[in-house]
Amino acid sequence: MLEKSHKYVSCEHCLVRENSLFKDFCKEEVAGLDEHKSCSFYKKNQPVFLEEGTPRGVFCLNSGKIKVFARGEEGKEQIIHVAKEGEVVGFRAMFSGEPYRVSATTLEDCNICFISKSEFLDLVDTNASLRNGILKELSTELADRATFITNMAQKSVRERLAFSLVFLDDIYKGEMINFSREDLANFVGTATETLIRLLKELKEDELIKTHARKIEILNREELIRMAGN
Repeated sequence: MLEKSHKYVSCEHCLVRENSLFKDFCKEEVAGLDEHKSCSFYKKNQPVFLEEGTPRGVFCLNSGKIKVFARGEEGKEQIIHVAKEGEVVGFRAMFSGEPYRVSATTLEDCNICFISKSEFLDLVDTNASLRNGILKELSTELADRATFITNMAQKSVRERLAFSLVFLDDIYKGEMINFSREDLANFVGTATETLIRLLKELKEDELIKTHARKIEILNREELIRMAGN
């Protein structure tokens, strides 16, 4: 069960709104958005929505990070996206009229704002800047996803790990990457045992340093070179 947020932040004073789909809202639109949203605190590893579930609204990430993933035939996760502060998650399902095709779970404690499906679709109908933002987001995502999939498909596991660490380093903005070994293996697309062995090799080469589950990047340039970027 969701806990009532102990970190309620109004849209007007939200520091990450400038990175979201609502960044171009005027003062009156921001006030209307604030009036129709709700905020909740999610614990680490708590589901945000589940594959095959019915979309009831969109989730704007105020703090924390979320993994978006699909499950293979054997139930193994394949992480396809890591959402960071300011991102709106779940809006794609609003337009398809179909159940979620992916699941989303928190990677750490998160503060998440929720806007109902009817309110969000009303905003899309009446707000040109939001519509344009969504179109830009979808087209950019399509190009980025195609590049990402092509890169991952054509690399060795070691290259994929290096590529993934650089990718995640950008998301964590210089902070240590806070991923469980299983999650990182699911992101890279390999077995957990293989991932642990490769991380040990990168540590021995002094490219990374581990602090429990957290990973500190020591030599980003060499990781980029190793990834073939």
